[in-house]
Amino acid sequence: MQRPRVVIVGAGPAGLMAAETLARGGARVVVHERMPSPARRLLMAGRGGLNLTHSEGLTEMIARYGDRSGTLAPLLEAFPPQALRDWAEGLGQDTFVGSSGRVFPRRLKASPLVRAWLARLDSLGVELRLRSTWTGWDGEGRPTFRQAGGEDTPEVGPEAADALLLSTGGASWPRLGADGTWVATLAAAGVGSAPLRPANCGFVADFSPAFPGDHAGRPLKGVEVRFAGRAVRGEVMLTRQGIEGGAVYALSAALRDAVEAGGEAMVEIDLRPGRSLEDLVARLARTDRKASLSNRLRKALALSPQEIGLLREAGPLASDLEALAARIRSIPLRLTGTTGLDRAISTAGGVRFEDLDPGLQLRARPGVWIAGEMLDWEAPTGGYLLQAVFATGVHAARDILSQRG
Repeated sequence: MQRPRVVIVGAGPAGLMAAETLARGGARVVVHERMPSPARRLLMAGRGGLNLTHSEGLTEMIARYGDRSGTLAPLLEAFPPQALRDWAEGLGQDTFVGSSGRVFPRRLKASPLVRAWLARLDSLGVELRLRSTWTGWDGEGRPTFRQAGGEDTPEVGPEAADALLLSTGGASWPRLGADGTWVATLAAAGVGSAPLRPANCGFVADFSPAFPGDHAGRPLKGVEVRFAGRAVRGEVMLTRQGIEGGAVYALSAALRDAVEAGGEAMVEIDLRPGRSLEDLVARLARTDRKASLSNRLRKALALSPQEIGLLREAGPLASDLEALAARIRSIPLRLTGTTGLDRAISTAGGVRFEDLDPGLQLRARPGVWIAGEMLDWEAPTGGYLLQAVFATGVHAARDILSQRG
């Protein structure tokens, strides 16, 4: 029996994981990538240590995917966090669990993993074609590609492709390759998608023009952000436009939806979560009343200049210590928009699961599978994004093998 030939579009985590799974299953695999080199977003993620997955229980992890938890559950069960860790360690990249429960390669870099992975793919016979952009299909239904500076030409080989897997990413970080142009390409072929929206993103805040100044780029550490009954502790980074950072990303889906629905979202920032109002008042009362209020805040509560600046941004500071303590525990901040897809960590929206069969094959176009961030799902940072991206690549590849192998 002749080995099936599979064409993959996109050399990111989903596409490369699918390529490995397919090649191990006996398929001949060609991967097209529009950028000059593969795995660019994965390498960028490695600058922050490469958070591969999370160590929490699978039930708790699955719940992190919100409305898509039920859909993604069987994929994550078939390729759980331990499978991803085993895969990384098979490439010589030992992993460890950080204090937050996140899982990282011990070397805290993506480049060694990517180099070992590409070498493995080469040894499996996977062909990688760079600077090759997918442009749709020709009149005979063959996928077409534009080489850098060239004309559209059909993908050719010993025979037409037996399967096409699309894994071009969402639309965040377009300079790394995922620019969302596939939406129009699929639409031209009669395949719709949910609008692409920023996920794990920053927000524009209703700051006064003078506020960001020296505070932009400075963190608020160990604070708590509250919105719609949820409270998340972590870091908030002040930007020239507003706020971003881990505590903001964790609430970003709800904040984005609120801004889109009503034009704004009101959050509260607690600069000293866990401290009682009585404790704050007592600490402030012990400071020299002749000192400036900024000095009293700095000495009594170790408030940073940016924290004091944010306090003042919310209005004049009260001389009454109880009112001041209440402000420290709850600074109101109005958010009026996201900072856009270009700055978002990930993308919401994409090809709807309702338009796919259980194996991630397009119902309207048999022979075409979708994986990764092209799919309509989102998750918070913390390893959940990469875990699901890898899992969808494995799932689609296994389904292709079951039908074409």
